[in-house]
Amino acid sequence: MNLMIRYLLGYVFGLAVFGILVPTGLLWLSDADPFKIPCLSENRLLHIIPSSPFFLTGIIFMAWSNFSLLFSGKGGPADGFGIAISPRTKHLVTTGPYRYSRNPMVFGAFNLYFSIGIYQMSILCIIVLLILLRFVAKQILRSEEKRLLKDFGKEYADYRRRTPRILPDLRNILISGNE
Repeated sequence: MNLMIRYLLGYVFGLAVFGILVPTGLLWLSDADPFKIPCLSENRLLHIIPSSPFFLTGIIFMAWSNFSLLFSGKGGPADGFGIAISPRTKHLVTTGPYRYSRNPMVFGAFNLYFSIGIYQMSILCIIVLLILLRFVAKQILRSEEKRLLKDFGKEYADYRRRTPRILPDLRNILISGNE
């Protein structure tokens, strides 16, 4: 299959699942939430202010990590359950957002999803996201890490030892920002 078509398919698939289906499901879940915190005011600003930092962090990390994989890693992110939709990265990416997290795309996506839960004031949505994050960290990312260890060996093993799996270490961000 043409390389450009594989990249395009990877991004279309990723956008459909993580940019449309998951957020739509979260909106549906938050609408059905029996524990939803009632809005004390019709002013939506009360929802926007606390959800915005999560939303912006999510968008930035998702875009930044995609560009890093494409330009530094020479590959794409769409690889799951042993199936590579877009071409796999040729180089281990440890710079950019990957300097702070081994999975900055997951970090970004969950920030975006948490922003939906916060904006909707949905306790059920937040609980489901925490459970889902635990599942993703435990099951999916472990299989991805096995493949990366196989593909990149000691280089990945060293990177894995010094870089958090999903949540960036804020101390490292603050220290590296002063260098």
